[in-house]
Amino acid sequence: MINVKKEGIILKKTKLSFENDSVLNPGIYQDGDTVHMLYRAVRKGNYSTVGYCRLDGPLKVVERHDTPLIIPQNEDESKGVEDARIVKIEGVYYITYTAYNGINALGALTTSSDLKTFHYEGIITPKFTFDEFQILADCNNLVNQKYFRHSRHFDPTVQVYIWDKDVVFFPRRINGKLAFLHRIRPGIQLILIDKLEDLTREYWSQYFLHFNEHIILDPIGTGHESGYIGAGGPPIETEQGWLLIYHAVYDTAEGYVYTATAALLDINDPTKVLARMNEPLFTPEHEYELHGVVDNVVFPTGHALFDDTLYIYYGAADKYIACVSLSLKELLNDLILNNKV
Repeated sequence: MINVKKEGIILKKTKLSFENDSVLNPGIYQDGDTVHMLYRAVRKGNYSTVGYCRLDGPLKVVERHDTPLIIPQNEDESKGVEDARIVKIEGVYYITYTAYNGINALGALTTSSDLKTFHYEGIITPKFTFDEFQILADCNNLVNQKYFRHSRHFDPTVQVYIWDKDVVFFPRRINGKLAFLHRIRPGIQLILIDKLEDLTREYWSQYFLHFNEHIILDPIGTGHESGYIGAGGPPIETEQGWLLIYHAVYDTAEGYVYTATAALLDINDPTKVLARMNEPLFTPEHEYELHGVVDNVVFPTGHALFDDTLYIYYGAADKYIACVSLSLKELLNDLILNNKV
């Protein structure tokens, strides 16, 4: 039995124009007792930037900027930058987020050495149309057909790409390669590359031809993750494997319900799923999770570890930033003993 404690709301919107609608879905980087939070700040009209605050310990906010830390850079981001995640690899911060232009939602990357100045690396997910993706990915009949049910039809004069979100780097190289997760709905896929420059159109063409080999988690069953899933915060390295906290979505007569759950991946080969929870780790239950900009949402995007206590930070009803805490040991034991794949 895993005891999950709801710590409540950590951050709310302010009257500042860049975050006067909502705050949600924070990227988290822990440095000792300091927790850096890079959160989605939404102004009225649904325009997002990335705000910043600093916590002393897991729950106490001691600094909060009054201007955005990261703002849109180009037309790909003209309607906002959303849902940042952050890791530090070989002395460099890798900050991924969703670039949104009102039509397309694509994974982007910026890097930094100090969280003060940033180098925009660009879109790192494929710019393929839905038809281009399907022609390649469906050629061997080995891919879940749900991948081909989410075509988005807009103005035919506008280039529309397949949506690719929830880009999350592993916090170190694996067998010498940069590794990151991404989400082409409905599952979670894995990328392993030597360098960012490898992400060419030819790379993605070959990737999609063998797309089934890159899917590490697909929705299963008829329960909490029967709709679609997506990576949360960066995978956590443990002696038992990579612990991945992720969101899982199911449909109801009242609309989608977003829950949080967990899986354990092999430390040397993350394509191997060692264990996977068969029920949610936590679900919307309090007023601040049940009712907001989008109802019935807990959306984990970051975490911090203090001794054995894992703090998981999440967007609550797309309106607030909240936190739960639990024993890391209890969670790993439950995965290994009760949820082996």
